[in-house]
Amino acid sequence: MRDFQIYLDKTQEVGFVEQSFQTLTYVKGLPGAMTNEVVVFETGEAGLILSLLPEYVEILILSKTKVHVGTRVVRTGKELTIGISENILGSTVDSLGIPIGITKPENQGKTSGGRENRAIDRTPPGINVRKNISKPFETGVSIVDLVVPLGSGQRELVIGDRKTGKTGFLLQNVLSQARKGVICVYGAIAKKRLDIKQIQEFFEKNKITNNCVLVATSSSDPSGLVFLTPYTAMTIAEYFRDKGKETLVILDDMTAHAKYYREITLLAKRFPGRSSYPGDIFYVHARLMERAGNFNVKTDKGEREVAITCLPVAELVLSDLSGFIQTNLMAMTDGHIYFDIDLFNQGRRPPVNPFLSVTRVGRQAQTPLLRDLSRQLTSFLLHLEDLRQFMHFGAELSEKTRRELALGDRLMAFFDQSTDSIVPMNINVIILSCLWGGYFRDYETAQMKRDLEFVVSNYQKDEKYGQKINNLVRNINTFSELVDFVKQDESVLMGLGRKTGS
Repeated sequence: MRDFQIYLDKTQEVGFVEQSFQTLTYVKGLPGAMTNEVVVFETGEAGLILSLLPEYVEILILSKTKVHVGTRVVRTGKELTIGISENILGSTVDSLGIPIGITKPENQGKTSGGRENRAIDRTPPGINVRKNISKPFETGVSIVDLVVPLGSGQRELVIGDRKTGKTGFLLQNVLSQARKGVICVYGAIAKKRLDIKQIQEFFEKNKITNNCVLVATSSSDPSGLVFLTPYTAMTIAEYFRDKGKETLVILDDMTAHAKYYREITLLAKRFPGRSSYPGDIFYVHARLMERAGNFNVKTDKGEREVAITCLPVAELVLSDLSGFIQTNLMAMTDGHIYFDIDLFNQGRRPPVNPFLSVTRVGRQAQTPLLRDLSRQLTSFLLHLEDLRQFMHFGAELSEKTRRELALGDRLMAFFDQSTDSIVPMNINVIILSCLWGGYFRDYETAQMKRDLEFVVSNYQKDEKYGQKINNLVRNINTFSELVDFVKQDESVLMGLGRKTGS
């Protein structure tokens, strides 16, 4: 009531609720109202003006409390903002930036020093401040880094059916980037409270809370708060971008966001389009996606190139890639990673389908070696699929075909990766070269995987060995040259997996 009186004295305008629905109210009065302006009800709730009608002001309620007819409303003259500071790292906040759980104990009780208020709906930066994507983005997932490479600043859609491992893949991305000092903002949109808790526990278990922020709304929260969640996550990412820090934003998932926006617009009696989604759903999502990218930013230390990499998520139904909302997201992103339910049912982890996945700008950030490797690996995987189709006819296999199928089995075993495993790019390249060159030919799959885990662990822990691998990858320009080299020097895998033939 105190805030209500302060704003009433300031704006000298008051309105009265004439109609009230689940998440919307229609107010008479407020002649100076503007869209996207915050209003305050006399009962303490806040709202956001969605549109101006001839007789009413349409307001989206941002609280769980029902607003009754006759309640007084006052303008604030301000757009919706959230307060952000460095202390938000390690926190879990709602879509208004209010902490709902602190996962970083040392932040408890701290004042918000250096707090900055930022509007959550901002115009995307223009082309004059954007830069070409030139730096690679490592997900830590072998099949993605080698076959569907991403660039820092890319917007890559993660798409697939429910329960196919998309969240696990996203958390691998967070783990890989947070360990490098990248700020990771995870937008959990209309998730179960249990799922939100599991994400928090993942951050704590892997000790990466210092570089992570979780923006979360549950399915029981008001539609208005759920709708604002991805905008808040992107706003926090922009705050750290302007501080000169690389940022990763995950929006999990945008299909749920579209459903909640559809609910709001149907209540508002907007004309429905295909599948009852409103006609402006493309604009709503595209305006958000365009805020990510690679930018030339002015910081305290001068101008520098800083990226916001965005991984939105879309959910399919029965593997329907032509769905309305998902197709729109495909059109506004720089490619997609497709999680195939059939591969998931076959036991592939992660079940990424490399043939239906696309990266539009990731390859331009690759070195000549990685570009050559990716081209040859993709060609081989296509050839492998043809061979497996050919086997269904019961044809006799030549020795060469048997070797190719055996190599394919070893590659699939290598690509089989648990969600708590991160494989750096350079050791990925070396391992693939060794498999290509004939290493582990007579090994059982389980023994091969144990040896490869040992190699990855040593690469991460042994500085001298890691430096050797990094120098090797840096100084070779073609995949064939690298394969020839590892055939001669078995120390690249620390003496493991000796080949039995060329």
